[in-house]
Amino acid sequence: MKSTIFSVAALAALTSAAPAKRAAAITDADILNYALTLEHLEDTFCRDALAKYTAQDFEAAGFTNETYANVKTVSSDEAEHVSFLTGALKAAGAKPVDACTYNFGYTDVKSFLATASILEGVGVSAYLGAAADIMSKTYLTAAGSILTVESRHSAYIRETIKQSPFPSPFDNPLSYNEVYTLAASFITGCPSTNAPLPVKAFPSLTATSMDMPVKTNSTVMLATKGYKVTGGQVYAAFITVTGPVFTDAKEVDGGFEVMVPKGIAGQSYVVLTSCNTAATDDTIIAGPGVVEVSA
Repeated sequence: MKSTIFSVAALAALTSAAPAKRAAAITDADILNYALTLEHLEDTFCRDALAKYTAQDFEAAGFTNETYANVKTVSSDEAEHVSFLTGALKAAGAKPVDACTYNFGYTDVKSFLATASILEGVGVSAYLGAAADIMSKTYLTAAGSILTVESRHSAYIRETIKQSPFPSPFDNPLSYNEVYTLAASFITGCPSTNAPLPVKAFPSLTATSMDMPVKTNSTVMLATKGYKVTGGQVYAAFITVTGPVFTDAKEVDGGFEVMVPKGIAGQSYVVLTSCNTAATDDTIIAGPGVVEVSA
């Protein structure tokens, strides 16, 4: 049976048909508010689930009391991250963004933990991708200290749902627009008083495969729901720390088929591009989609 790996359905209010470039002069305050936007999302995600599910619900789903207790700790950490970033922005004379409203889409404890694993992994990639732009050494150290904790969260939850806690020797950085594309799928609206972030979402990408688990050389179907890719050759690029790994994208009914290249493992990100030499704001057509690749 075809299995959906991860779907990031586009939201009309947050996604543009053609992605815009990120502002060139992004500031540390912009980066902190970008990080706060993600932390608000993770904080709300955890709090809502803990309000909905009890320790008994976790046990009924096949997990332990320890799992429930650790999820509570993760939730507490995310709340601390929100408080810290809010305080840092106020101290810098900037206005912190408030939480948005969300639709996370999980329906039970198992789907909550599966979504949690993806969100924590995206959080790691977001901080990793933003680090090079942070000018203040103080803010860089603070962001790094959050990154390491997000990585611990990710490893724990991955192991809890029977995924490798450390599937690759390197984590993969994502750009601001790539991260926001993934986050936007959960956001239904934001306060009008929030300062606009210098980001835009690309058209969303849904990744599915007949191969479970997905491994090197597995075929993955990439679909852009509600968005027709037109004009020229299309390639797929898997994002890695050393740069994108390109592979051919074969157009089929409903999207494009791609083969997972060698060296891709764990929570991986794939985008559709208009060339096979760069995956930038100028060349990305859609995505990223999230693909869990077994070693």
